[in-house]
Amino acid sequence: ARSRTVGELLAPTSPFDKKCGRENWTVAFAPDGSYLAWSQGHRVVKLVPWAQCLNNFLLHGTKNGANAAGSRLPRQSSESGHKNKPCEHVIDCGDIVWSLAFGSSVPEKQSRCVNIEWHRFKFGQDQLLLATGLNNGRIKIWDVYTGKLLLNLMDHTEVVRDLTFAPDGSLILVSASRDKTLRVWDLKDDGNMMKVLRGHPNWVYGCAFSPDSSILCSVGASKAVFLWDMDKYSMLRKLEGHHNDVVACEFSPDGALLATASYDTRVYVWDPHIGVILREFGHLFPPPTPIFAGGANDRWVRSVCFSHDGLHVASLADDKMVRFWRIDEEYPVQVAPLNNGLCCTFSTDGSVLAAGQDGSVYFWATPSQVSSLQHLCRMAIRRVMPTSQVKNLPIPCKVVEFLCYQI
Repeated sequence: ARSRTVGELLAPTSPFDKKCGRENWTVAFAPDGSYLAWSQGHRVVKLVPWAQCLNNFLLHGTKNGANAAGSRLPRQSSESGHKNKPCEHVIDCGDIVWSLAFGSSVPEKQSRCVNIEWHRFKFGQDQLLLATGLNNGRIKIWDVYTGKLLLNLMDHTEVVRDLTFAPDGSLILVSASRDKTLRVWDLKDDGNMMKVLRGHPNWVYGCAFSPDSSILCSVGASKAVFLWDMDKYSMLRKLEGHHNDVVACEFSPDGALLATASYDTRVYVWDPHIGVILREFGHLFPPPTPIFAGGANDRWVRSVCFSHDGLHVASLADDKMVRFWRIDEEYPVQVAPLNNGLCCTFSTDGSVLAAGQDGSVYFWATPSQVSSLQHLCRMAIRRVMPTSQVKNLPIPCKVVEFLCYQI
C-alpha cells in the first residue's frame, strides 16, 4: 500500500544563501508535540509550531501548506513568548548542524551532581530546550520559546553526529561524535560534563535511551552496537550481527525491543536484554552475503524509528523508498517514495512520519491500527519487566514467547 502524503516543508531555494539548503541530517518533534525542528542543511535550524503546521496542510493542501507554514506563522519577539502561544523561529547555529534533540524538565528530578548548590539556570516544568550538535564539535542549547542561546558545550573534538535526552525529564543529555566517544552532560548542573563513554573503535553515528532511561544504545562504524548501563556508566554488552556500519537505533516504547539500521541493507530488531536478533527487515533481495554487505549497493539503510503503538517500524534507505513494517510481518505494510532521504521520526502522537531530505521535510500518514488487548497487556508488562524476569514467570511457554516478542 502507498502511504498518504500529509505535507512538506521546503528549504529556501536561493543559491546565494550559504546558511541552508544542503543535507537535512536531523528532524525532531518536541516531547509535548508543540514544535517540529529540522536542520536546513547548513547552519540553520527551523522551529515551527506543529499544530499550526498541520492546520496549514489541511487548509492549503500539501504543497502550499509548506509555504504557508514557512511565511505566515507569527514570528516571536525575543522579549515575549509563552508556551500557550508557540511561534516560529529560525536559529543560526554558526556552523553546520548535524544533530538536534528536544529536552524538557521534570522539576523534582535533581541534578546528579549533588554537591553543587548554585546554578545559573533553573529549568522549570514549562521549559523546553533544543540541543544542536555542530560540525566543530560544539553543542549549543537553545530556549525553544524565545530562540535564545543558553549554553555552549565544548569538549568533543569532532562532528557531533547525534544527541539524545533522557526521557525521564532529568535533562541528562548524551552526545555521539566522530571522535569515537559519547559524552554525558547534566543540563541541570549548567551543562556540566559528567562522563565520557569510550569503547567504540571508530566514529559513533547514533545513540538512543531506553524509555526508562536506564540503558543507552550507541551505534557506529565497524559494525558496532553497544549497550550501556546509565546508572553505572559501564558497558552492558556488545550486540553482534551487522555486516557494515550501523547508523541509527531506537528502542520500542516498552523498552523490550531495539531496532538498528545498517549500511548492510538490513534493519534488525533485537531483544536488548539478552542480545538476540528477533526480526530482520531486508532492503535488498536476495540479501548480500557478508563479503558484499560492505559495498555501495544503493540499499544502505539511513534511518529507523519505532512507532508509538509498538507495532510498526519505519525505515529509510538509499533506494528512494520509505518503508513501514509491522514487527510481526516479513514485508512492508506501506511504502512511500523519497529521494536522498537521510533521517526520519514519528510525530509525538504517532500519526505522522517526518523524513528529512536536502534541507526539506516530507510528511506521511502512518499505518493506523487498533492495538489488540493482548499487545497492550504485553507492552504494560514489558515496561516494568526485563526478559529474564518474564522467563521466570509461572505461565505457559506460549505466553512467555508472546511476551518476549518471539511469536
